[in-house]
Amino acid sequence: MSGKELLKKYNQPQNFFNRDLSWIEFNRRVLEEALNPDLPLLEKVKFISIFHSNLDEFYMIRMSGLKEQIAANVSEPTIDGLTPLEQLQKIEKLLKPMLTRVIDLWAKEVVPALRKENINIVGFDDLTTGEKELMTEYFKREVYPVLTPLAFDPGRPFPYISNLSLSLAILVKKPNGEEHFARVKVPTILPRLLQIDQVISPKKKVTANGQYCAKFMWLGTLIKANLSLLFPGMEVIEAHRFRITRDTDIELQEDEADDLLRVIEENIRQRRFGRVVRLEVEKDMPEFMLDTLTENLQITRDDVHVIDGSLGLSDVMALYNLPVHHLKARPYYPVIPKVFDEEDDIFTILRQKDILLHHPYHSFNPVIDFIKLAAKDPDVLAIKQTLYRVGTDSPIIKYLIEAAERGKQVAVLVELKARFDEQNNIFWARELEKVGVHVVYGLVGLKTHAKMTLVVRKEFDGVKKYVHMATGNYNASTAKLYTDFGFFTSDEDICSDISDIFNYLTGYSKQTEFKKLLVAPINMRERMVSLILREVENVKDGGEGKIIFKLNALVDPVIISALYEASNVGVKIELIVRGICCLIPQVKGLSENIKVISIVGRYLEHSRVFYFYNNGEEEIYLGSADMMQRNLDRRVEIIFPLEDTKLKNEILKTMIKIALKDNVKARELHPDMSYTMIETSVNERHTDSQEWLMNHTIKVKGKYIKKKI
Repeated sequence: MSGKELLKKYNQPQNFFNRDLSWIEFNRRVLEEALNPDLPLLEKVKFISIFHSNLDEFYMIRMSGLKEQIAANVSEPTIDGLTPLEQLQKIEKLLKPMLTRVIDLWAKEVVPALRKENINIVGFDDLTTGEKELMTEYFKREVYPVLTPLAFDPGRPFPYISNLSLSLAILVKKPNGEEHFARVKVPTILPRLLQIDQVISPKKKVTANGQYCAKFMWLGTLIKANLSLLFPGMEVIEAHRFRITRDTDIELQEDEADDLLRVIEENIRQRRFGRVVRLEVEKDMPEFMLDTLTENLQITRDDVHVIDGSLGLSDVMALYNLPVHHLKARPYYPVIPKVFDEEDDIFTILRQKDILLHHPYHSFNPVIDFIKLAAKDPDVLAIKQTLYRVGTDSPIIKYLIEAAERGKQVAVLVELKARFDEQNNIFWARELEKVGVHVVYGLVGLKTHAKMTLVVRKEFDGVKKYVHMATGNYNASTAKLYTDFGFFTSDEDICSDISDIFNYLTGYSKQTEFKKLLVAPINMRERMVSLILREVENVKDGGEGKIIFKLNALVDPVIISALYEASNVGVKIELIVRGICCLIPQVKGLSENIKVISIVGRYLEHSRVFYFYNNGEEEIYLGSADMMQRNLDRRVEIIFPLEDTKLKNEILKTMIKIALKDNVKARELHPDMSYTMIETSVNERHTDSQEWLMNHTIKVKGKYIKKKI
């Protein structure tokens, strides 16, 4: 049965969850982590920040798209049967109580708890007379020079307000009694949370009863307290904070672009002027100010969120960096597997065996060292790599530049369309081009999301290829926060496939067949469906069928339909889907053999794993792709097999089975789209999969060995 036939069979609205409503439920799980009474205090702060950061991006991308469809009178329902207007209404209904809960959590629980730990967030009136004077001096010296009060009157148009910026709407009165509206932007170049003791005495370490203590003030609070300095000779009647969110999902006309880099730069600039999709205001903002803002921002009251508390709580992440370790989760230091001690260089090891890394439990340093060695090794002839999100201070870029300077052939695909990383990627692309690296920006209409490096080396028996592939980015910072797999191999078929893919990316190629890799948008969906249907045939032939997927999102209707088909013939399916899941589990006659869990914990679950029982000849694939239309149709992605029996067993025992046993951070998805914590009996052992994996290695005489399972 083909993918189209499967979709036709299961294409009923009641068979699919709405994508955006499913995302809302994911962010609810993030909020639940912040609400966890057992979580250390600053970990709660972290999840509050993540919740708001997620929501900002959701409005910038998904909500803006829905509002555009509504404005264009689009009434065509999605596969789940909801029109854009119906989706918007349901989203707002779900979000309102969540926002109330997270704001209450911050104001009524977290802030008082921080106060008990000598970490205070105060208002200007809470300061002593001496502190007020010192903070006013700081304002005059550091803040006042970067502020620009903007008037709004017949001679001066309503000022432009940038995306996610926090501002003060101000009413001032002239000596003649005339009242006027003005706006002051809270500058983003200064910290939103000012640490008062550091501002007053930068070198002094403050303690109370031998404990660290700190006092903070919102920058907007300091500005509001000193507005009279910005409007001399006038009376400041009132001032209220507001924050806007703009549409940032700019469409690229790549087919008309002569210079993709120039087009991307222009689109980054245009993003600042996207349509306003959300206005957040303080609860006590008067009606006339709301009217002024909505009229001039060209929005309706439906776009206004009245917040009874602080705006822009994503910025509270700054508190997480405080040196108060007892308020955080215990520190974890990634280990380097002992396989790297077996030989002097990784190339010698890879001639003998494959290597699997599981970040952040394993250090990212071997990946950096692989590029470093390739750059310095005189026998290395060429390095080819894809870069999606590399970070602001990338050691990998440094070694690629060094390799080019040493005369090696270096080709790098820098994905300029990596959303919100475009500016950073443009910078690195130019730095690489300066030293002669062959830089390409990807294919028209496709993002290159595949994570792969190819090293070509001259050796005693001829030219040899070595490959690193991963489920996550070449980013040393996120490798400490995201769970991902990295895989080193010298397998000739895989190296040949990777070489063909690079030729596809940098040149012209109509390659449609690959020896071992599943490649999007060429054959990945077709191959994935065939692997699922193989389990179906095995069950029909009297065998056993089993599928386990671990991924970030499951949205693609063809893949979901194939899983429904497998469930209906008796294939046992277990899905670990961190975020969006449009598949409805545990429905009789549809998905009764499918169980879905989501794990939200200390680390962001980011790895993609695909397991097929295959009548006992188990197959495991890893890759960069989620099962979404965008990954399968509009991105260059790879999924690669693990063929070494030892590595397959390691994945099964130390990741898949432990994740499926998680009854601490895992939540099970139900047919009504709700998630509940895994129920446990009184005597049942509690298993936190991430905690288990952190404890999976112990240090013995300077070396790391595995615990017995």
